[in-house]
Amino acid sequence: MKEQEIGYVSKYFGQISIAAIEMTAGKLSIGDTIHIKGYTTDLTVEVDSMQIEHEVVESAKKGDSIGVKVTDKARRKDKVFKLVD
Repeated sequence: MKEQEIGYVSKYFGQISIAAIEMTAGKLSIGDTIHIKGYTTDLTVEVDSMQIEHEVVESAKKGDSIGVKVTDKARRKDKVFKLVD
């Protein structure tokens, strides 16, 4: 599987395990798989819900700030990649 860089983590909310992601390229939809990679972070998550400004959305594009539920801690400046076939 190839990876396409689509953004970075701008903030992580530990109590609710949500990563705030700034989209810098491409598009992300429900059902896509993302890989968050950083100095000490390496996790792969399937996107099952996504929000923009507390509104549930089906997809996000370049320029959007989204919140995505993650399974482990993500850190600021971690790169976010979308897995593509």
